[in-house]
Amino acid sequence: MTDVAGVEQRWAAYFRWGPYGMLAAGTVLSAATVDEVGMSTAERYTTVALVGAAVVLQLWWGRWSRGRPLAPSVPGACYYFLRWALAFALSWCNPFFAFYGSAGFVGPERLLRGRPLMAGLVATAVILASSQAGGLPLHGPLDWALFGGLMCFYIVLLIVFGQLAGREEERTRIQTATITELERTNAALQQALDENAALHAQLLVQAREAGVADERRRLAAEIHDTIAQGLTGIIAQLQVVVNTPDADLARAHVVRATDLARHSLGEARRSVHNLAPVALADAGLPEALKKTVAEWGERTGVRAEFTVTGTDEQLHEEIAATLLRIVQEALSNTARHAAADRVGVTLSFLGDEVILDIRDDGRGFDPLAVPERTGSGGFGLDGMRARAERVAGSLTVESEPGHGTAVSARVPLVRHD
Repeated sequence: MTDVAGVEQRWAAYFRWGPYGMLAAGTVLSAATVDEVGMSTAERYTTVALVGAAVVLQLWWGRWSRGRPLAPSVPGACYYFLRWALAFALSWCNPFFAFYGSAGFVGPERLLRGRPLMAGLVATAVILASSQAGGLPLHGPLDWALFGGLMCFYIVLLIVFGQLAGREEERTRIQTATITELERTNAALQQALDENAALHAQLLVQAREAGVADERRRLAAEIHDTIAQGLTGIIAQLQVVVNTPDADLARAHVVRATDLARHSLGEARRSVHNLAPVALADAGLPEALKKTVAEWGERTGVRAEFTVTGTDEQLHEEIAATLLRIVQEALSNTARHAAADRVGVTLSFLGDEVILDIRDDGRGFDPLAVPERTGSGGFGLDGMRARAERVAGSLTVESEPGHGTAVSARVPLVRHD
């Protein structure tokens, strides 16, 4: 942009001062050749008047064009052809004023366009050709022949340079359009970058909030599945102690309550640190499930069986913890609501997925009539389903009043690293 501005400034300086120099050169040469050219007294006075008129015209043009961009306009066309008329009249008086007339060949496209431009160039060529042919008026066939040859030469030059100028103008137009398009594209790109930066910041905030909410849900589910269930078991054991006169039986239930309290404390600590459940600390998922089912059956007095099908795989900690928590929640729900006599838990390894089934022969329920979870009602089916979906799995529940309940969780088989 700086180079373009510099070029425009130089063109403006030429149009303001260049014609003065050319007029001065023509005047000096004409004054030096007055006698050789044979200028009459009338021609001399006419020349002085025309030179004065040319100076006045140039002063007007410099004042009018100051601060205006150089572009074809009506005042510019008037200035060009008035200058040509003065140069033609001066060259009629003395051929050396063709120096002033040659100004019409310099930058005419900044004053004229289209047919006026071509007319101005041809008219300027007339001044130069006639001066080189001996001056106006022409005398004899030789002068006219020389004039005609020079005009043909200038016209050919005008055609050639006109085509070159046209190509250059087209190239400049394409470059200008390309630069404009690039500027528009850059502006749009910058706007997109600004919008992306704002969106990125917004996503970071949302991700942070989602992480906080997810961590809260995780801790709430962990507390529900560990401490809440453990306290429920402790309460059940202590109620037996309160209601039995048998000291040995009471002592046995107190021992169970103590074990449950220690187990719940360990689960609470591990939940806070987001570690694997206690049952998985020293054993794989099948062993942990077998122990969990057996302890639940012993604690509730319900016949509980655990079965493994397929080839046992060492699962990823998150997958194993999810399945164990689902079993714990399902058994807790069975103990509270089902009044079942028998419960079966099956862990199946099938190719690229693991299926966990928990079935009971309890009173059952209508899955469509399950009330929404309340603040004190635990997590239940919603919590189990959320756990399964968190590891890209799913959970289905089949139940009917009087015909028991079947809970099935399907999760991808992700092996331990």
